[in-house]
Amino acid sequence: MSSRKEPTRQRRGSEQITLKQVAEAAGVSAITASRALNTPERVNDTTRERILEAVERLGYVPNLVAGSLASSRSRFIAVIVPSLANAVFIEVIHGLQETFEAQGYQILLGNTDYDLQREYQLVRTFLGWSCSALVTAGLRHNEACLGLLRQWDKPVMEVMELGEGLDLNVGLDHYGAGRCMAHHLLERGYRSIVYVGACMDRDYRAAMRFSGHREVLEAAGLPAPLVELQRLGSLEAGAEGLDRALAERPEVDAVHFDNDDLAVGALLHAQRRGLRVPEDIAIAGFNGLPLGQHVTPRLTTVLSPRETMGRLAAEQVLKRLENDLDRALAPQRQHDVGFTLLVGEST
Repeated sequence: MSSRKEPTRQRRGSEQITLKQVAEAAGVSAITASRALNTPERVNDTTRERILEAVERLGYVPNLVAGSLASSRSRFIAVIVPSLANAVFIEVIHGLQETFEAQGYQILLGNTDYDLQREYQLVRTFLGWSCSALVTAGLRHNEACLGLLRQWDKPVMEVMELGEGLDLNVGLDHYGAGRCMAHHLLERGYRSIVYVGACMDRDYRAAMRFSGHREVLEAAGLPAPLVELQRLGSLEAGAEGLDRALAERPEVDAVHFDNDDLAVGALLHAQRRGLRVPEDIAIAGFNGLPLGQHVTPRLTTVLSPRETMGRLAAEQVLKRLENDLDRALAPQRQHDVGFTLLVGEST
């Protein structure tokens, strides 16, 4: 596992922030604070902005569950992912859903489109519905979102990557996965290797894999050129990535794509261009999607155990809920699901 970790982020167990506290912080009455949130047109702009600033600063979440339901634990668990178009996250969701439903829980599903501000809005909404727990993809959140999650006293599970998180964590070492594929390509004799990634400012796990890839190549005394695409992974984007790699580095003999969608698109495009894979150009990916194992030649990739990750994450959340464990007393918070190098005929 990579030693490049962010500092541990401690969660602060505390009572729920009340509307009265928000009103006091904003210097208004509780009625005015309530109007600003529920009927904002009845409050002047200056006052409303002051109240909303206090809401964000204190991490206030309105309870959306009315009456007696608000005092009982719900049977809902919120799940927030960056994409519903990506098979990777669908498989994680499947593992979560089956495991939660077997114990009588239902999931509330949100999609951020890789937007951290959108994640914050979803977290505020789901916490307001008194969910029993929250599962979110990744360890990075904006400061406002972190403020909410640090105050929340229910389980937070962060999946997809491995590292020091807020509470529970199930994932894999993306930095190590990038290193693994780079080592494989070097061992196969490739020396002019291009990494192709898509929107890595948003898909930062792809950037982590590139960091591992780059370190291995630089340690071998080789350059580590990067081609970055401005649209997320697709077959069409993979074709574009191959064209750019060949145009920018005519001597390229291998391309390491940040996911299998891109890699398969490039493999098919190489055949259209009359390029032999791997004799003329080697192609590698990440995720181990079934598509990559049903093309010719079979794609060399790194398998991430996605459904297993979802099931294990759900099991850890349920264990916390069923035993009513305090975070400080919980046994193991972090679980590494690992990854597997699948060597196909494309390298």
